[in-house]
Amino acid sequence: MGLFSRQRTLPHYTVDIHSHLLPGIDDGVETWEQSLDILKELARLGFSKAITTPHILAEFYPNSPDTILPLRDELESLLLKEKIPISIEAAAEYYVDESFMELLDSSDEPLCFGDKKYVLFETGFLNEPRFLREAIFKLKSRGYQPLMAHPERYTYFQENPELLQEYAELTLFQVNVMSLMGYYSSIAKGIAKQLAKANQIAFLGSDLHKPKQLPAFKEAVGTKLYRNILEQPLLNSSLQ
Repeated sequence: MGLFSRQRTLPHYTVDIHSHLLPGIDDGVETWEQSLDILKELARLGFSKAITTPHILAEFYPNSPDTILPLRDELESLLLKEKIPISIEAAAEYYVDESFMELLDSSDEPLCFGDKKYVLFETGFLNEPRFLREAIFKLKSRGYQPLMAHPERYTYFQENPELLQEYAELTLFQVNVMSLMGYYSSIAKGIAKQLAKANQIAFLGSDLHKPKQLPAFKEAVGTKLYRNILEQPLLNSSLQ
């Protein structure tokens, strides 16, 4: 079946929508070799597509379509050359700050994915941004579907479950797979479990940054919690 035959001993969602696999533009992979190592493993596990999402954070990672899309094209060429059976797309993980608000007020289009035009965004971990609700409203008013990255990791949700439920009514949630085995903290795992119980997880995402995270990722996909979430109507499959 070839060197990179797919492993299907465990069930998987097959389209990953959150990772950092374009080298040198954020805190993700540093080389093409690292990127290919991760994508080889995802292909072995049965993934058919990875939508990689570099950080866009004005102060540290001032990325744009001009920096992201050419690297996506180069990675696509490398996957074909190396005959790795997984396709690649690119969007972004936007940090909700003043620059993001300026983007939403301009005529520029944010990087998004899927027919529903999902825009993945994150916030600082400690405090709820004062204009987060406004950002979500503006995304919707422009025809985009807001998608919050890893809400289980935010302290302001961990300390205020009612606030988490408020945002569950405003935006879709993407949970990190590695949260399901306590990779970030036992508290984050507990929030992920709570969201799963309430059927409030729209997407799973690997959020892979480095090859060294692969053992934890593979451990997470072997958990009972992961298997239980796969039985829910995740939206990953809509992106085939």
